[in-house]
Amino acid sequence: MDSLSESLWIAIDLVVAADPTLLNIVGRSLHVSLLASVFACLAGAAFGAWLGTTHFRGRPILLLLLNTYVAIPAVVVGLIAYLLLSRSGPLGSLGWLFSVQAMVFAQTILVFPLAATMTRQTIEDADNRLGESLRSMGANALWRPSLLLVHERHTLITMVITCFGRAIAEVGTVMMVGGNIDGFTRVMTTAIALETSKGDLSLAIGLGIVLLLVVLLLNCLVAWIAQMRSR
Repeated sequence: MDSLSESLWIAIDLVVAADPTLLNIVGRSLHVSLLASVFACLAGAAFGAWLGTTHFRGRPILLLLLNTYVAIPAVVVGLIAYLLLSRSGPLGSLGWLFSVQAMVFAQTILVFPLAATMTRQTIEDADNRLGESLRSMGANALWRPSLLLVHERHTLITMVITCFGRAIAEVGTVMMVGGNIDGFTRVMTTAIALETSKGDLSLAIGLGIVLLLVVLLLNCLVAWIAQMRSR
């Protein structure tokens, strides 16, 4: 108990004193997750908006595949990304494996279906309410999804925040393609796992505190956006 208490106080000191090692890991985590969230949300919003306003024969099957994609375990996504980026894989010539680029790539693949699913549901509901009015004003199949994306922008901000939270909390995917290399590809979640296994609880607890603060901030943003929409 004394050891745990001592580790907790050391962890608090690391956070308050802005320990360089801790800041380096936190900064890399934010960098990777922000980039992945931007790429995934841009692609997912475009695909989800198209899917939410378009009806065709194979749509139910595509929705089933997309929902299955959302539920795929993160380690499986990491395995797919590893196979794509490995030396014998189709993207092996990029030389990204065990790099920050590989981590961004893997998290983008991981977060994309969540962004696409949330956008599809939001835009489909909006299209049911406003689609007929937009069509009567001359909005074609290209402009209608774009106009609905703009109209539902506040809801989609919540989608972006949710996707970022999913990305920054991930451990298995980034560890498989990043290698958890100290000073290069180590992020908060992988560092917490490693330091805990080594018995260095102070750094692990410090990173855990920062990660909890980030998640708390994201939830506060979601609650604030919901409150603003209700007003």
